[in-house]
Amino acid sequence: MGLAPNPQNGEVSKDKNMARFNIDLLVVLQQKTKGNLTGDEAKFLENLISDLQMKFVSM
Repeated sequence: MGLAPNPQNGEVSKDKNMARFNIDLLVVLQQKTKGNLTGDEAKFLENLISDLQMKFVSM
């Protein structure tokens, strides 16, 4: 998403396709683990996905 430099070369690059893929992957993880997470874990995952989606929109 271009929020942090690549640790291998120090470059900051934006890859919208990879960002969207990873956000979607977290949503699948959220769906598959529903009911198996503690309240804190579920809230953390929900907040993480929401935050990443907002940052994605502003890319």
